[in-house]
Amino acid sequence: MSLWSRIGNVVRGDRLNREIEEEFESHLEEAAAAGRDPAEARRAFGSALRQREESRDVRMAAWLDSLRADTVFGWRQLWKRKVTSAAAVLSLGLAIGACTSAFRLIDALLLRPLPVSNPQQLYALARQGIGFNGQYQTFDGWAYPDFQLMGAAVKGQAELLAISYAESVDLTYRSDEEIEKASLQYVSGRMFPSFGLRPALGRLLTEDDDSKPGAHPYAVLSYDYWSRRFGRDPRALGRKFRLGDNLFEIVGVGPERFTGTETGTVTDIFVPTMMQTGVLRDDWTWHRALARVNPGVALEPLQAKLDGTSRAFEANRAKGFTGMKKEAIDRFLAEKVILQPAASGASDLQNTYRRSLAACGVLVALVLLIACANVANLMTAQAAARAREMALRVSIGAGRWRLVQLVLVESGWLALLASVVGAAFAWWSAPFVVSRINPADNPAHLDLPADWRVFGFGLALTLVVTILFGLAPALRASTVKPASALKGGSDPHSRRRPMHALIGIQVAFCFPVLLVAGLFVTTFDRLAHRPMGFSAERILALDTIAQRPQPAVFWDQVAEHLRTVPGVESVALAGWTLLGGGAWNGFVSVNGAPPGPVLAYFLSVSPGWRNLMKIELLSGSDFRAEDTSPGVALVNQTFAKEYFNGQNPVGQFFTKGQASYRVVGMVRDAPYRSLREPILPVAYVPFQGVDKGGAPQPLRTGTFIVRTSSSNPRTLASVLRLSVSQARAGFRVSNVRTQAELVEAQTVRERLLAMLALFFASVALLLAGVGLYGVLDYSVLQRRREIGIRRAIGAKASHIAGRVTREVFAMVLAGAAAGLALGMVSVPYIEGLLYGVNTGDAAALALPAFTIVAVALLAAAPAVVRALRIDPAKMLRSE
Repeated sequence: MSLWSRIGNVVRGDRLNREIEEEFESHLEEAAAAGRDPAEARRAFGSALRQREESRDVRMAAWLDSLRADTVFGWRQLWKRKVTSAAAVLSLGLAIGACTSAFRLIDALLLRPLPVSNPQQLYALARQGIGFNGQYQTFDGWAYPDFQLMGAAVKGQAELLAISYAESVDLTYRSDEEIEKASLQYVSGRMFPSFGLRPALGRLLTEDDDSKPGAHPYAVLSYDYWSRRFGRDPRALGRKFRLGDNLFEIVGVGPERFTGTETGTVTDIFVPTMMQTGVLRDDWTWHRALARVNPGVALEPLQAKLDGTSRAFEANRAKGFTGMKKEAIDRFLAEKVILQPAASGASDLQNTYRRSLAACGVLVALVLLIACANVANLMTAQAAARAREMALRVSIGAGRWRLVQLVLVESGWLALLASVVGAAFAWWSAPFVVSRINPADNPAHLDLPADWRVFGFGLALTLVVTILFGLAPALRASTVKPASALKGGSDPHSRRRPMHALIGIQVAFCFPVLLVAGLFVTTFDRLAHRPMGFSAERILALDTIAQRPQPAVFWDQVAEHLRTVPGVESVALAGWTLLGGGAWNGFVSVNGAPPGPVLAYFLSVSPGWRNLMKIELLSGSDFRAEDTSPGVALVNQTFAKEYFNGQNPVGQFFTKGQASYRVVGMVRDAPYRSLREPILPVAYVPFQGVDKGGAPQPLRTGTFIVRTSSSNPRTLASVLRLSVSQARAGFRVSNVRTQAELVEAQTVRERLLAMLALFFASVALLLAGVGLYGVLDYSVLQRRREIGIRRAIGAKASHIAGRVTREVFAMVLAGAAAGLALGMVSVPYIEGLLYGVNTGDAAALALPAFTIVAVALLAAAPAVVRALRIDPAKMLRSE
């Protein structure tokens, strides 16, 4: 018979049996017709049952039939033990779902290649070394003249592409009254041809569009933005929008799947790099550089050539670094150019969450191992309980492999059902996690498709899980000795040893999960409760742009108008808000000495800003209405400590370049751009700036800082936005943020890690506790006769409790010791994610140990109570 016929006969067993029976009867009838005695004919054919089995083996795939039978039997076994099976499926499902969810995130952010031709040829250029701040860093920003020199140096070996950081810009399609937000990137004209992309509409940018500064104001829309903004209207081609002083014409729409190279950000509009205002400046690092390396080109020589070219450029530029110490310049020039794989793009989101996702991946892997050990314990207990069944199967001819197959098929059912639960959990949890890393003003956008990559990972994970928790019980079941098993077994302790070992493994994996979770939670708590130095409550920041640069007096008029809005307590002006992402720095000198190696940071503010922010004035006085910059300054405590040796700086002078400032006051320290970094030396200077001749300098951008009387300042956002435009023509609010949101955004990563780590720790503890309870309960069940005898001869309750828990608690302690060592090894890899935490602190190590012991005692209590409630007389009578 053909293979397909044999396979088909597996699913029509009853019909096949009838056919074999009919064929057997027909042979008998033929023998009778030939004159033979029917009884003699039956004896000649032999056993009807044996004939039927041999015929079945010939006409069907026996191995497939046995697999079918074991599948049906395994399902019945699971259905018979509903509660136990449900607990196993749920625990495995959570672990599998967490692993799959972590894979979806890691794949979307770090592994999934860009939808371009040959993405494996893409590399991102970066510099590594000691920066001006004295800290080791990796920086991927480049000045365009440097980029051009490097591109010319490696021509023929690699093609360099300049792609700016995606930025949210204000643009208008109709009138200046209707400002819209869009995500924009300046890109090399060669980017689209190099990536092998074709337009969905119109044309894409070309090399000619990127040949001369400011000459070709053309724009290409992403397919996503074209769909959202224009409803895929072909008439979008030829439309124009105003961005700053330039009027751009839309010439095309990109391919559907391409949304830029900055993973986690959907770029709306692409324009040529030559339209960037700072394209020719050698001191403005505003774009990334991607290299498409030609096949066969070695990376190390290419990297060395890029490094040499960039070093020569920076050395020439460093000749103009007046006042800087030679050591600082030498450190800067010692930075090396490196090539980093960029098949999946290059973005700040990748840099921020790469190590975080790796840590989460390790945590979920440990939780999965704990779940597998837990279910393996359950399967081992069931295998021990079914020892007589397995012995009978061996006695009637079942082979060892058949027993292995029987248990593995049952394990496969558990894994399959758990994978369904896990798939549902992963489908929900991955987008949920992405939603937790979405600051209001910069949301993350990650593509999370359930495609063949995710399906393949889930399938492989299901197979691995089946082997992890099913193989040991299956092999144990296959080694059963029929004679010993049918007599009740020779060594009851041998059944418990593998279970005790698995408890130790669970505890060993649980300890580092708890340790890391505690460190992440402590990090978030320390960062969230770090002293601010200012009050973030009820503050609204209105980032504002003027159509043309306006004198500071006009900005003051708008601020005065805002003060009349009901619900507004006070208004001040600043270049930007604290923790808002803006920065202005430079080297300063004191008393004519050369500038120091430490950068000072500056922020322009109006009189009254300090009071509005509730930053304490420690000495001196605040700004007056007539104060200008340069001229006077307020400095923080760190500035005074760094540049004035901690002495009172009031009345002293410092210079930045050609600008001189007299310190009129010292204020309390406050975070400037990040909560994670140490307090920076900051000088606050007047919002009103003047040039060398003392003439007021007009300003195009600024931020109105508004303190409201409402506990929810967002309620005034729309009113204040409208009031700014009404106060003076040409002023438009481009962004509205609350100071509380900015503070909260500083802890997004830490909050996410703390939340995920707590979840994984809770699951790990629950699984370990359930596993420990199951082992102890099984131990009491197996030793009930022994316990009954001990109770009958007068054993004390403490002795019984000790006998029941001694072996298991020894494994708990051994597992905790192994887990402590594993945790200490893992801590150095996550130190970059921690803040204000001493990893060697006894409290950090004691907390997981105490938690595990507490859970172990809680899990042991029911088993101990059950052992103490055994009635000796009743037990002996039943035996």
